[in-house]
Amino acid sequence: MIRASLIFILLTVAMTWPQAAQLSTHAWDHFDVYFNLWRLRWIAHALASSPTHLFDGNIFYPESGALTLSDALLVEGLLGAPLFWVGLPPVLVHNLLLLAGIVGSALGMFMLARHLTGSYGAGLLAGAIFAFVPYRFDHYMHMELQWAMWIPWTFWALDRALETGAPRYGALTGLFVGLQMLSSIYYGIFLSLLLVLVATLLLVTKRGRDLRRASASVAIGAAIAAFICALYAIPYLSTHEKVGNRSELDIATFSARPSSYLFGTPENWLYRDKFEGRGMPERRLFPGITAAVLALAGLLLRSPNATSLVYLLAMIAAFELSLGIRGYSYMFLHAHVPILGGLRAPARFGIFVVFFLGALAAFGYAAIESSVRPQARRIIGAIAVTVALVEYWVAPLPLIEYPNKPPLLYQWLAQQPPGVVVELPMPIPNQLTGADAEIAYMSTFHWKPVVNGYSGYFPRSYLQRLDRMRDFPEDPRGFRQFAHDGVRYVIVHPDLYQKDRGTRVLEALAVRPELIQLGVFDSGRGKAFVFRRR
Repeated sequence: MIRASLIFILLTVAMTWPQAAQLSTHAWDHFDVYFNLWRLRWIAHALASSPTHLFDGNIFYPESGALTLSDALLVEGLLGAPLFWVGLPPVLVHNLLLLAGIVGSALGMFMLARHLTGSYGAGLLAGAIFAFVPYRFDHYMHMELQWAMWIPWTFWALDRALETGAPRYGALTGLFVGLQMLSSIYYGIFLSLLLVLVATLLLVTKRGRDLRRASASVAIGAAIAAFICALYAIPYLSTHEKVGNRSELDIATFSARPSSYLFGTPENWLYRDKFEGRGMPERRLFPGITAAVLALAGLLLRSPNATSLVYLLAMIAAFELSLGIRGYSYMFLHAHVPILGGLRAPARFGIFVVFFLGALAAFGYAAIESSVRPQARRIIGAIAVTVALVEYWVAPLPLIEYPNKPPLLYQWLAQQPPGVVVELPMPIPNQLTGADAEIAYMSTFHWKPVVNGYSGYFPRSYLQRLDRMRDFPEDPRGFRQFAHDGVRYVIVHPDLYQKDRGTRVLEALAVRPELIQLGVFDSGRGKAFVFRRR
């Protein structure tokens, strides 16, 4: 296992290059990186200051439960907290956790495939497939979607529970499901659905005493998983009552098409011409020709066992579920399983298609390996892994620099008396990104409550506030909103406005009797003008 870990660390360094060379400064160019940084730092801050308010982030003031408006990254945050406490740079902690998700996924898949096939080479191949498919790079900015490591560990524990009937393996199955839910809610929910299918089909193959023991072990796991997931759901249920379900349009936009499995990211080196301009984010699910060919070999070159047949059926089920609104099973479940109402991207079932395909490819590789002389097996394994990695190659990754220290504006703000902060301009209602993701991260250097915010969901109060601020300062509702929110500090970034609108905003604020200008500071994005409400 140590040797496999080292191999996957080296492969991750190579496949994500130059990430390792810029580990403490650079990350993928996407606003979700700021959001990752805010979530990780908020968890560390809350654990050290007020653990009972862990889910009450400081964004979207005065809303509570801000952390539950998206995946909380609880496992990642708990692991990252000590690293923040000892003073490691935020971007370094972020990247270490991100890459740990990839390495951990590869290692988990290695352990499962080696257990199923008895082949070390099959384990390496399956790990490489699961860790480096285009899906991974399409979601490189999504911390929670890299933490898929508990999926293979869950199926490993399930297989051991069915083999031995030992309660400890059933308990491990439930624990791994819980850890996956705490690491990634999407994967936790999807894993639970597919695990029920796989466990049921495999239990059907048991008889007599073996069936009773296996069923008891699985029941223990189900109880543990249900307890962990139910406990974690409590803060989310309150938030769901406020924000409601995803719209049908959202689900349609982020549902896969069958053609999605033909396209990967445009950064792919081998298939760049084929993928350029094809597909869209969330729908780049190409699993690789090598994986597909070896999976087919596994079904044709050896007599399929119960596990390989069940994994084949589960892969087909995951594929059909990934079609979301364009399929049948997802919409049926959506109507009968309330928790699915909060999810908008059925296409993320695509990682389970890759998972089951990787396991089947391991069976295929093992069948080929068993037909060659022992001396040639390492060569065969190296060739198979290399060919798969060439298909997935995207390096060098397009990375940009992120700040580890606050610009002068936020250094100054950290030294000021407590008060609510609003930063202008705020996004317009139909373009919800704006600068609020970066503002959320910058708030971790002063920890004052901020009216701005960014997340998977946006509270109704925030959307109403954006509507009132749309024509600010001409529309006086914006000033009334400041008073309603109890805002103390108003920060204006004139360079972020279109044309000369920033100048008009500053002029309007300068003549308001309830505002005092405190100074002009570097914000990292240009000059920022700070006002305080009397």
